[in-house]
Amino acid sequence: MNATFVTLARNSDLWDIVESIRQVEDRFNRHYHYDWVFMNDDTFDDEFMKVTSTLVSGRARYAQVPKEHWSFPDWIDQERARKVREDMGERQIIYGDSISYRHMCRFESGFFFRQPMLEEYEWYWRVEPGIRLFCDISFDPFRYMAEHNKTYSFVISLLEYMETIPTLWDSTKKFIKEHPEHLAEHNAMDWLSNDKGESYNSCHFWSNFEIANLNWLRSKPYLDFFEALDRDGGFFYERWGDAPVHSIAAGLFLDRDQIHFFDEIAYSHTPFTHCPTEEKKRLALKCSCNPKDNFDWKAYSCTTRWFDFNNMQLPEGYHDQQES
Repeated sequence: MNATFVTLARNSDLWDIVESIRQVEDRFNRHYHYDWVFMNDDTFDDEFMKVTSTLVSGRARYAQVPKEHWSFPDWIDQERARKVREDMGERQIIYGDSISYRHMCRFESGFFFRQPMLEEYEWYWRVEPGIRLFCDISFDPFRYMAEHNKTYSFVISLLEYMETIPTLWDSTKKFIKEHPEHLAEHNAMDWLSNDKGESYNSCHFWSNFEIANLNWLRSKPYLDFFEALDRDGGFFYERWGDAPVHSIAAGLFLDRDQIHFFDEIAYSHTPFTHCPTEEKKRLALKCSCNPKDNFDWKAYSCTTRWFDFNNMQLPEGYHDQQES
């Protein structure tokens, strides 16, 4: 399969990404040897490249993000953006006063897949520093997606902090009105909205884990959507995250059947964990996660809604994990 892992990291993340690499290699990639592309808004140092290249079983490749992909676009009012950061900081909104976090969200939303080093690949698996994989992955998720006509996949879904995206749905509705041709016939609007698209219920796929087709991100519907959002300025005038951007795009421009939930991939990124609900599956995959930590069926998760929306049968034992 023409696929790669993709990691955005800095030199200071070295030992956290080492942990992630060991998890991925031990549980999966030692059998498949897929490449790993590391990206940084600065230059990777020799230690980072020496250590990570030793651990990766495929090719380890390193790219520096160009300044134009990690900076304020010309049309952003710097004073307005500064006041927003100041206000969010005073209100203690997570990452609300951070400039670098905003650059990261904009980069992951609209630019990571345009890096020259990724041009040769069709599929990517996003891996962040400090993640854990709890079960053996006894199949190739890239091949599964290709053979089953899947385009985007997730393991955790949840509600977004609406204070960070107050006008994101307004921008989305404006875009839909201007580009109705981009809507998929069998889209997931009713997962994203409780009132047929009038408002956003804040459900999104947690994008620190995602396996997806790069050609979808390169497509005209996605690029048009990102360019419209970028012009509206919400990455800097608010604190729009790449997770709701990817999720809304997948939910509207893909058919629902093209979005896949990988129950078999047990995953943790602080503070949430996905652990397969069914004991039989956990034992078969040699899982080390505590099922009581599974976030899937908690009130703040949107995975129950995804199952209901797609008429999927809830797994045996889910009820016991709802309040644990």
